[in-house]
Amino acid sequence: MMIKNIIFDFDGTLVDTAPVILATMFATFKELDLPAPSREECKSTIGLRLHEIPSKLFPNRAGLGEIYTKTYQRLFKTYNTPGAIIAFEGVPETLTELKDSGYNLAIASSRHRFSLEEIVNSLKMSTLFDMIIGGDNVKNGKPSPEPVLTISNLMGWQANETLVVGDAGVDILMGKSAGCKTTGVTYGNGTIYELQNAGADYIIGSFAKIKNIL
Repeated sequence: MMIKNIIFDFDGTLVDTAPVILATMFATFKELDLPAPSREECKSTIGLRLHEIPSKLFPNRAGLGEIYTKTYQRLFKTYNTPGAIIAFEGVPETLTELKDSGYNLAIASSRHRFSLEEIVNSLKMSTLFDMIIGGDNVKNGKPSPEPVLTISNLMGWQANETLVVGDAGVDILMGKSAGCKTTGVTYGNGTIYELQNAGADYIIGSFAKIKNIL
């Protein structure tokens, strides 16, 4: 596998945002007087764009996308206190090694671009990435290949030279649909079964092991 470019998912792949996300979700449900789903159900929606989440959790309640998004974004600022979001073990060091070795790195996230850049900057990782795409930068979010294709087209990257890395089935499906090789990580929000069912080419249990498959 001759990989030159690596496109990473963000939440659950590079950083552990689940505690903050879940706290914000339950606060949002409470404010909107919605019945709270289980933590597992909520966690399974991490990786989708905010406005897409209500239709997954509350399929019988139409039209919640906009109010859910606005409420969640406001409350997220309350729960995202300094130090609440951290990079997974080995992420900063491994990203630096990959960058120094000549790999091109990018992020394709469902998180809104402003929030994405805010967290990346707070973790002092912004210089490691050639491009960052948020969920509001594309018309069609994951599992559509559009986020990967947008990065590839703008950067001039070839699919057969690009690896897509993520913790959820939608990340793997996004990468495969774009014609790229894919790697699933098992320490995030998805399950190994979800990654296998999506057809991940490789599955790793720690971020540093990405070096073993390149």
